[in-house]
Amino acid sequence: MSSTILEIKELKREFVMGSETVRALKGVSFTVQQGEFVTIMGSSGSGKTTLLNMLGCLDRPGNGSYLLDGVDVKGLSRNELARLRNQKIGFVFQAYNLLARTSALENVELPLLYNSKISTAVRREKALQALQAVKLGDRAGHLPSQLSGGQQQRVAIARALVNEPVMILADEATGNLDTRTSYEIMLLLQELNQQGSTIVFVTHEPDIAAFSSRTITLKDGRIIKDERNQQVRSAREMLAALPVKEDY
Repeated sequence: MSSTILEIKELKREFVMGSETVRALKGVSFTVQQGEFVTIMGSSGSGKTTLLNMLGCLDRPGNGSYLLDGVDVKGLSRNELARLRNQKIGFVFQAYNLLARTSALENVELPLLYNSKISTAVRREKALQALQAVKLGDRAGHLPSQLSGGQQQRVAIARALVNEPVMILADEATGNLDTRTSYEIMLLLQELNQQGSTIVFVTHEPDIAAFSSRTITLKDGRIIKDERNQQVRSAREMLAALPVKEDY
């Protein structure tokens, strides 16, 4: 029986900018069940970024409620929010956000450094397992500068996985990648989802949203559409259909 990972009810957020009040979210409600792969779409100004910050516990609701894995986010202190983020959410960013002078393995270890109960040996073992899960076990000692963009994003996904979070939250995770590499990342996410990972993927690209099983569309701070994708695209098939790369 699946459990509810996200429960959003009448979420509202507004910002005062000079003499104006900007209502970024105007009563957003939805749930995400364990094992779902959901994309959140919306153009600039739709409220997508504000909602992303809420889901990632980087900001608090103005009105409404947000439960993450049964925990009410609104009443938490700053330290409690930080702990919840570290334990429950695996972040994947458009710009990878890797430490430049740190190896792939050490980058993946970072979320575990906040857990004093985990020894150095266990931390290293978990990080290596996460790298192997994204097929980069043989690149553990490489610096980000020695990796391609796609490989750097795989390291970022491994870092997101290492704490065994209840949700992977990806923000435009294919935005800096070419078509082939984007499909490779979506294939990895589809495989992780098939293994049980809950994924919430924020994007503005409809063709990327088609790889998920459900799409929530925002406009002007409201949900205008929340629907199951009847024909989920297979990233494996899309990759196979691309022309073979030629070496020059």
